[in-house]
Parts: sequence; C-alpha cells; structure tokens
Amino acid sequence: MEVGPTPLPMTDIKMNERSYGGALLAGEGSAMAAYVQSGKRIPRRGEIGLKSEQIQAFEDVGYVMSGSRHHRMNAVRIRKENQVISAEEKRALLLFNQEEKAKRENKIISDFRELLTDQLRGNNA
Repeated sequence: MEVGPTPLPMTDIKMNERSYGGALLAGEGSAMAAYVQSGKRIPRRGEIGLKSEQIQAFEDVGYVMSGSRHHRMNAVRIRKENQVISAEEKRALLLFNQEEKAKRENKIISDFRELLTDQLRGNNA
C-alpha cells in the first residue's frame, strides 16, 4: 500500500524543430544537432558529401572552403550553428538536472523506507 502523494511522472524531453530557433529550415536544426552531438564540424554549403576530417585536411593545406569569403553568409551560418549548439546545451542541462532530481528523490525515498522499517522493527521487538 502506497502512503502519501505519488511522484510526478517523468517526462521525456524531446527537441522539436522550433526549439532550435525560427531561422532554420525544416530538418536543418536536427541535422546540425546530429553533427554537434557527434562532435563533428557542421558542413557548409558546397561541403556536403565530404567528411569532417576531409574538410579539415583541405583547410589545413590552404584551401578556402565555402562561405569563408562571404561575410553575410558566414554570419548567418555562425548564428545558425550557435542556435543549435545552445539548444543542445540546454537540452543536455535539462537531462542532467532531471537525472540529479531523480537521484535525490530516490535517496529520500530509500531513507524514508529505511526509517519506516527501523520503526516497525522497534515496535515489533
């Protein structure tokens, strides 16, 4: 028999396209987020199909990759990347806080159970 209030159900935190910001195209935010989560460089226009390592190798040799010379396009790209990165950081922080809260609640519940069992043993003795 459960005594006391029941804990709130855990909610699954999912990111939708709107949470990345309004300036992104459909699917653009989630595609960028996949690169951010895997720790890879987000490919820019003209770099699609190349791997992050290949792009970095070209830049190390001295090639100027797409978007580097166009200040306006580069500013838009940086803003979009920052939107996705900050949204992913917020998501990770929310998950971390949710896990910590669950750990604290489980600790409190186990302490109460232990206290109750000690009191019940004391009454029976």
